[in-house]
Amino acid sequence: MKRRALAKRLHYADGLTVIAFAILTGAATGVIVTLYNILVNYGETVSVYAYGEIFTRPYFIPLLVVALALGAILAGIAIRFVPMVRGSGIPQTEGAARGLFRLHWFSTMCTMFAVSLAAVFLGLCAGSEGPSVLMGGCTGEGVGTLSKRERADERILVSAGASAGLAVAFNAPLTGLLFSVEEASKKFTPRLLVATLCSVVTGLAVRGGLRALISLADPEILPYAPTFSAFDLTTLGTFKEIMIAAGLAIGIAAAAALAGVLFYHSIFIMRSLLGRITLFGGAGKLFVPFLLAGALGMLSPSIMTGGHSFIESVGTYGGTSDMDVSLRFGAALSVTLVVIFAARFLASACNMGAGVPCGAFVPMLAIGAGFGAILSFVLTTAGLGAEYSDLIVMLSIASFFSAVVKAPISSAVMVFELTGSYNFALLLPAVIAVTVAFIVSSALHTRPVYDSLLVSFVLPSKQIQPPAAPSETE
Repeated sequence: MKRRALAKRLHYADGLTVIAFAILTGAATGVIVTLYNILVNYGETVSVYAYGEIFTRPYFIPLLVVALALGAILAGIAIRFVPMVRGSGIPQTEGAARGLFRLHWFSTMCTMFAVSLAAVFLGLCAGSEGPSVLMGGCTGEGVGTLSKRERADERILVSAGASAGLAVAFNAPLTGLLFSVEEASKKFTPRLLVATLCSVVTGLAVRGGLRALISLADPEILPYAPTFSAFDLTTLGTFKEIMIAAGLAIGIAAAAALAGVLFYHSIFIMRSLLGRITLFGGAGKLFVPFLLAGALGMLSPSIMTGGHSFIESVGTYGGTSDMDVSLRFGAALSVTLVVIFAARFLASACNMGAGVPCGAFVPMLAIGAGFGAILSFVLTTAGLGAEYSDLIVMLSIASFFSAVVKAPISSAVMVFELTGSYNFALLLPAVIAVTVAFIVSSALHTRPVYDSLLVSFVLPSKQIQPPAAPSETE
């Protein structure tokens, strides 16, 4: 009995120690990721301004090409010496959280910080959330390594740090918390949940304190709340009204899911094509996404950066006529939406296929928003009420992301949380949409994109085709 009591006390004390290290991980992640995202926001502003100036002064275009080429070379060198920075950062973080390999935390964190930030300053369609997740995971591994924790505890700290990184980048605690369970570790344990919760809360507290210290406003990711009174399935009176509303959600979700499946396969098509470039030991393939970014940046500022401003610009507060999107050469709204959607689709698929060290999380949300804006324009032109416009965009974002990432719970909660509205009228349509998207993408035999990209980190042979979807019996 004494031995059992002693074992329980030791287990309890060990659990408290893990929580203490999770809090330390969250605090460190809060500092690193907050500073990183402040610099990213500044870089986005600088790059959009610079491209605008170059558009009005074409004689600077050769200088831009040289800068982009140098950026591609430096990114290639970074990947060659620190392979863990290849891509968005999320697949390798998931691999470390599942114990498949180690991140080599210090070199990976510093390199990803610098290279992904350079990609933002050069105007690539690059988000900050993926690198934030990786840097949070590296912080967790660093805390676990320096404190000489067991490998199992170190993996918990990697998950906790990654979740804190996403929560701090998005200012979304629920999304960050769910990430560790549904996406990073793909398992649930009380120890993991408590550690992650402590890390996320601490990271957000540090984020708020730092931003308040430098008097920096706290931006929202999706700073508009759609009008959904006409779409609230909990208040619709007649069976006909409910069926119309539900049918619209299902139709939007199915269409966005098909776009997501196409995007999924486009990534691996790009990876296969770019993999044939052997210039500079294969690093020459990075010239394609970098130079493509320069060309697309000349078309519209809405194609550049991660996509926060673009997602905001298609928020209409109840009508497509207010969408604040444009091309530098001028075009009708319908043409503008199609061009921006196609350009973002191409740029993001190329970035992920080439393994550019930059985030793809928000760029995928922006693609979903662009597709939703096109659907909204078509449906309102056909006679649908303008009050549905913003909701169509929201459901398209959630459905597209769910189809590509295969994380329906996170997708539903994310779009609900990031609107900042906390209106439960959105939750039921969002759940319907992500469920339909998950079913459609599964029926078309796609796997979670981050799991498929993880293969190249596990298998050095550089498998360039996505693994087959599991069978019914697996």
